[in-house]
Amino acid sequence: MKTLDKIPTGKIERTGSLLKAGAKVGANYLKYYGNKITKDEEQARKILNQDNASDIYDSLKELKGSALKVAQMLSMEKNMLPVEYVEKFSLSQFSVPPLSGALVKKTFRKYFGKNPEDLFDEFSSESVNAASIGQVHKAKKGGQNLAVKIQYPGVRESISSDLKMVKPIAMKMFNIKKEGSESYFQEVEDKLYEETNYHLELERSQQFSESCSHLPNILFPAYYPEYSCEKIITMDWMSGLHLSEFTRKLNAQQDLNKIGQTLWDFYMYQMHVLKKVHADPHPGNFLVSEDQQLLVIDFGCIKEIPDDFYIPYFELAKEENLKNPQIFREKLYALEILRHEDSHEEKEFFAQLFYELLELFTRPFNQETFDFSNEEFFREIADLGQRYSKISNIKGMNTNRGSRHFIYLNRTFFGLYHMMHDLKAQDVVINHYLNFIKP
Repeated sequence: MKTLDKIPTGKIERTGSLLKAGAKVGANYLKYYGNKITKDEEQARKILNQDNASDIYDSLKELKGSALKVAQMLSMEKNMLPVEYVEKFSLSQFSVPPLSGALVKKTFRKYFGKNPEDLFDEFSSESVNAASIGQVHKAKKGGQNLAVKIQYPGVRESISSDLKMVKPIAMKMFNIKKEGSESYFQEVEDKLYEETNYHLELERSQQFSESCSHLPNILFPAYYPEYSCEKIITMDWMSGLHLSEFTRKLNAQQDLNKIGQTLWDFYMYQMHVLKKVHADPHPGNFLVSEDQQLLVIDFGCIKEIPDDFYIPYFELAKEENLKNPQIFREKLYALEILRHEDSHEEKEFFAQLFYELLELFTRPFNQETFDFSNEEFFREIADLGQRYSKISNIKGMNTNRGSRHFIYLNRTFFGLYHMMHDLKAQDVVINHYLNFIKP
């Protein structure tokens, strides 16, 4: 894979890259209309999606940073995007062009005053993993194998301008109205600033590792503040398969169940005990070791869950509350899904919509065990999303619904459910995490 000697950091440069992608997309549509003459609609549409996904992704991967992070987030929305986009955008999780060796050395000299070869006993000049915000190199110090994560230049400085560029696209894709949407985009911007604060990530990584170290079958790397700074984090090298690679292998069902239960316990413990959660649940952040242990290698995106959101959110997960019309409506107002100024039509529409969504998504919480290999359950999720996306009534309504905290909590559950489904985990004990609460 080619390396990058330069990343566009100026607003004009970055906007120009997206405009070029837009021109290519326009050409792809002309090609699509031509293909419709010689091919059937489904085949022509598939070619269009493949070409558009490739051109948009190629533009974003050169920009890196928050623009590429949007692609990573969209790759998790398996029920909202055509499969061609999901497949292409999922590459942003752990496969994008890395920085050149010269840029890596420049970063080390800026923050440590020396080249990486002078700081470590060994340092691989080629990255082993390149993603949206940073890339990872392998190093060695005192006989210990290390992973050194280096943030791309200009990522933090371009967050605001990048979001302004992608905001119109996101609003169109998800039918977001301009009025009242500020808090949602501010939530995303705040989280991206946190993800580019490596001092904060180092602190949180150490806190989570310590708080969850007693959970069974899960391991965390040790972190090294003396070899870390605002653009570099150094931790133990963890050996294993990315979760997506593990799920593609022929594994015994008991091994899939074991990893699935471990992953579920880890998330339930965070949600209900720590009240803060690893909100970037994609396969690139998890490894599986040879002895079937789950390895957590990234804590860049953490969402804290305030009580005024946590309480009504999980009260609505209880079947008896969902089926009690008074309590159900009361919680919808508490979560800002319904508003007192809504019309009668809006109140009825969104109450029905969120009842169906919550009844479906909270099924696992109302059972002792759950089978995440159940294809029918995930087909229902996909069908519900498609059904409501096509309802014409929604076009005239204000669809900006729910507290800003929904953005990363929903993202967490979407990602977790899909990883559990990829694992085909069966007989997952839902409240197993209760066994690990410290007295």
